[in-house]
Amino acid sequence: MCGRYSLSSTRLTLQQRFQLTNPPRLQPRFNIAPTQPAPVIRADEEGGRSLKPMRWGLIPPWAKEAAMGAKMINARSETAAEKPSFRRALKRQRCLVPMDGFFEWRRGRQKTPYYIHSSKGDVLAAAGLWESWLDPAGRTVESYAILTTGANALMEGLHDRMPVFLQDGDWKRWLDASLQDTAALADLLAPCDPDLLKMHEVSPAVGKVGNDSAELIEPAGGQGQLF
Repeated sequence: MCGRYSLSSTRLTLQQRFQLTNPPRLQPRFNIAPTQPAPVIRADEEGGRSLKPMRWGLIPPWAKEAAMGAKMINARSETAAEKPSFRRALKRQRCLVPMDGFFEWRRGRQKTPYYIHSSKGDVLAAAGLWESWLDPAGRTVESYAILTTGANALMEGLHDRMPVFLQDGDWKRWLDASLQDTAALADLLAPCDPDLLKMHEVSPAVGKVGNDSAELIEPAGGQGQLF
């Protein structure tokens, strides 16, 4: 599961890390939520990589209304190839979803939020799918979903699902639209090495969509428990 994440890295950092072609300027975001616009990376016609804002929550081309996308923020990697909402995108319209980290809540008498991010401080690349949809006024809405997989050893005590994170050497294959045999991508859809991530407890304020500041990713009380 991934229901909130952050991306506050600079335009230059993203351009260098992902070898992007003329990326647009971005506002730092610390609490990206479903149905909001956020940048995704996809292959362009010239063979490069471009950064484009899309709506989080994939809206299938056949959807009658945009609200359907709110239920499509994640796609289970194990079944995406079989689902009408995702199978076309998995074949032809794959993308990378850059994020500095994501939030997950430990379940219990009181839900406790944690921020999970790269142990090396790198921008993470989650595997994503995107689609185009025409609204009733004939306007094109591009949207995306984040693929998830089973939890790794770090995450399993927190939640049973996590985003699929792709390593640098796998980006080219994932974005290659000519590769439409989804079985040839199955090896990429596994949980990442737990040593690549670390996490700490954060303020419950992240639960409110309207909050969007750097304090949301700071350790709770200034010294949240580290894992």
